[in-house]
Amino acid sequence: MLSLVRRIPMALGPIIGGLCIGLWGERDGVRAAFVVALLLSVVATVVQQILIEDDPSQASKKGSVSPEKNPLKLMRYMSPALKRLLVADILVRFCEQIPYAFVVIWSMKTIAKPVSAIQFGFLTGIEMVVAMLVYVPVAYFADKSTKKPFVVTTFIFFTFFPLALLFCQSFPLLVLAFILRGLKEFGEPTRKALIMDLAPEDRKAGMFGLYYLIRDIVVSIAAFGGAFLWMLGPTVNFLAAFSFGVVGTTVFAIWGDDQR
Repeated sequence: MLSLVRRIPMALGPIIGGLCIGLWGERDGVRAAFVVALLLSVVATVVQQILIEDDPSQASKKGSVSPEKNPLKLMRYMSPALKRLLVADILVRFCEQIPYAFVVIWSMKTIAKPVSAIQFGFLTGIEMVVAMLVYVPVAYFADKSTKKPFVVTTFIFFTFFPLALLFCQSFPLLVLAFILRGLKEFGEPTRKALIMDLAPEDRKAGMFGLYYLIRDIVVSIAAFGGAFLWMLGPTVNFLAAFSFGVVGTTVFAIWGDDQR
């Protein structure tokens, strides 16, 4: 439900940003979008403080385990199955992040028939709508079966998006590519649920945080690597991303598990 609802502004935001650029140009349009984003973040912070109440601390309950503050000590509680998922996820996120910042450049500057800012906003909107459409049915079926097939399918969609971009030289073809990009959310809530399934019963929150701490620190390297690969050429960038996706998907398909 969280993933579904948050996609609504994520679908509308790029369209509004594209309209700002279309009306006022790249420099002034982006600045206007920044101002609106800043105001919305302030409103969101105030609303969050007003509407969300703190739950009583679980640690204060009799018999509960105190949360571990040192992430290095928490590592010893990470199960082998969760470590394998983490490794596969890191590799697949390399596939996502290596071309991530350059998708807009490819679409608006590089291809044979570049798209406008408004068109790119609609492409991102299409991606989010597709993601929203698959969330509920996938969540329903994932709860009735094992989670691994859904995670593998998600990794496959991640893997083929940069490869598909290579063959997209106009807006209609990019629409198909961004539908594929939306399908990469096919099993994302399921993957998050799998992390919780594989985490120790008394340390789920800490293990969830540790998982993302490790993943995001390592994957941040892809932002630097992606820039150097782009300097060698878009084809090099996209194929390198595709290769990481193939390896990550293969790792989880062969060695991944959805049992604690």
